[in-house]
Amino acid sequence: MAKGTFDAAAFYAALNQTREARQLTWKQVAAQAGVSASTLTRMAQGKRPDVDGLAALAAWSSLNADTFVNRGDSDAEPETIAMISTYLRADKHLSADAAHALESIIATSYNQLRKK
Repeated sequence: MAKGTFDAAAFYAALNQTREARQLTWKQVAAQAGVSASTLTRMAQGKRPDVDGLAALAAWSSLNADTFVNRGDSDAEPETIAMISTYLRADKHLSADAAHALESIIATSYNQLRKK
């Protein structure tokens, strides 16, 4: 099974390009993105951000974090139910409980009807 890795250096370089284009300091980036300055310092030293920091920085910069994931030689497609679950949980019209209930219904039906 292929092991995916996150290219933190490339993500940081893209963040830096965004920062420079917006003519901001790293301190301003931290404030606007809602991350600590130490998160950015650690990234500058080659360390990876935590998942919440990554999400905040990706949202701030409009960078797609998935672009920086190296999947090795894997050509695997995501599981259908996993993708449906992602959409359900992102739907602002559904509560977390409602999304989970729909996910359970769809997963049960899908597993009974899919080709073996």
